[in-house]
Amino acid sequence: MPTERPPTIDPVAAARWHASAPAQSPWLHEEVARRMEDRLQWIRQAPQAWCHWDAVRGGLQGHALVSARYPKADCVVAETSLTSQGAAIQALDKPWWSPTRWTGGGTRVEMPGDGSVQMLWANMALHMAADPQALIAQWHRALTVDGYLMFSCLGPDTAQELRAVYADLGWPPAGHAFTDMHDWGDMLVQAGFAEPVMDMERITLTFATPERLLQELRELGCNLHPERFGALRGKRWRQQLLQALSDRLGDAGDGAGKPLSLTFEIIYGHAFKPAPRVRVSPSSSVSLSDMRAMLRNGPVNE
Repeated sequence: MPTERPPTIDPVAAARWHASAPAQSPWLHEEVARRMEDRLQWIRQAPQAWCHWDAVRGGLQGHALVSARYPKADCVVAETSLTSQGAAIQALDKPWWSPTRWTGGGTRVEMPGDGSVQMLWANMALHMAADPQALIAQWHRALTVDGYLMFSCLGPDTAQELRAVYADLGWPPAGHAFTDMHDWGDMLVQAGFAEPVMDMERITLTFATPERLLQELRELGCNLHPERFGALRGKRWRQQLLQALSDRLGDAGDGAGKPLSLTFEIIYGHAFKPAPRVRVSPSSSVSLSDMRAMLRNGPVNE
């Protein structure tokens, strides 16, 4: 398992994309959010407060589904991009005359405090992070003891058809590599989470034209690979790409006129934040929030 930042993500490109990403949720993000929300039926304890991480890109329709499941819970929407903060405030602000403003849980657009929420919801964000371990640690700090994380991201088999086209044509990689679900599980444990449960499914999308396929990919993200082509492409290259996609991604490779298929591997993750463990040593340091948790639950030595 990698212990450093992902080697195939350019951190500068990742930061630039995050700052300029469209303040909207792609269709695939909303569909994954719907499927992830359905998994909440297996969670017995409803949160009193929950955090939606990057809700605008993750899915505002998905936000509505989770809010409807937990109507009395307060929600903190953590938008880490300035582009999306205003969109989140505009989309989620309840009018003064709305009954839900007074009867339901409140919604605030701000970063969560340490140990302030019982659930953290992060849909389709982790695979675009240049430092995912730091992001997971941030999620861990925001959760209370016995709180839980629900997240999804793209897996390594995503867009394998497109990657094959680029490789066959001798072009630089079509995109950065995505992390395997077992490595995500290891990272969760390293960050202090317990009982990680990882799941995976594949979703195949079809497109009528190569132009529509490329539009969908642009909405989903961009190529963060350090070895990506470093200059502007010309019209001739674009035409070659469109022709290659039409020829090779059609149903069973039967040529033009067939729907173009692209596979997306979706990884789902779920893990709990256990009570803090204190290593016995001549001198130990414990945060105030962890000390309060141990006083409630009883200390655990290792």
